[in-house]
Amino acid sequence: MAEDTSTPASPDPGPLPGGPPADPTKVWNFQSAAITENQPGWGGDLGFDTTVAHNARVWNYWLGGRDNFPADREVGEQVRQMFPGIVDVARADRAFLGRAVRYLAGEAGIRQFLDIGTGLPTADNTHEVAQRIAPDSRIVYVDNDPLVLVHARALLVGIPEGATDYIDADAHDPGSILRAAAETLDFAKPTAIMFLGSLNFILDTDTAVAVVDHLIDHVPSGSYLVVAHPTHELGGEANAASMRHWNEHATPPITPRSRDEVARFFHGLELLEPGIVSCSRWRPDSASAGGLPPEVPQFGAVARKL
Repeated sequence: MAEDTSTPASPDPGPLPGGPPADPTKVWNFQSAAITENQPGWGGDLGFDTTVAHNARVWNYWLGGRDNFPADREVGEQVRQMFPGIVDVARADRAFLGRAVRYLAGEAGIRQFLDIGTGLPTADNTHEVAQRIAPDSRIVYVDNDPLVLVHARALLVGIPEGATDYIDADAHDPGSILRAAAETLDFAKPTAIMFLGSLNFILDTDTAVAVVDHLIDHVPSGSYLVVAHPTHELGGEANAASMRHWNEHATPPITPRSRDEVARFFHGLELLEPGIVSCSRWRPDSASAGGLPPEVPQFGAVARKL
């Protein structure tokens, strides 16, 4: 992608009124780098409905970002009131991404990443983490949200030694993903396939497993699968109630899965230690005073294709 330098970055405006505090180590506010709510063509002209909360924008709100609308902030705040730990989930998910990519680009020597369901860019996106370690890394992001598309084209820009691209595709159609991504990635070489909080939008588990299988079947031995997935098995009733509220008031709907259901995505693969755990506890950088970091209701795991 060509870098968009037409609009200078503006200072971080800070956390939203009434919203969760921004974490400067995790969040990059980049509103001016793409489009703003007051500019012509915002919303309907770009093909999305700003009156219905959408996952990518609500997630951005929980992370302290500015690329969201009143409907997103309203539902995001309702969910946060019901389950305050959702902000910890969002941050733990981003931290898990960083640790997984650092391992893959470093110790595992992976140079190709297919990040499916990337969401809105924040700090330390997949290409930034990977290319910091291995400048020749090649990354393809996949999403089908128009707002994400606008921001990705403006901001997901890698370095000349590697490659960074974005494709507009649906996770339900892995064949289209592979065909488009093949313009940037060589699927004869080991590739990391990443689903960070996105398989939960494929509501039928058999279908979700089939999507993962199709992708894994088209990459060679030595490739990896990275999954982060919400669950009801952690977080208690407040977490379950907040997910029900989400499905009633926002889009797209989600389906949480049990550890056994998440394990189905990794059948035939070699799970790396510590296996399927709360994503906050997958190879944490540092432990809390009591040992491991607190659990969040989001499983995380990494596995290798033999």
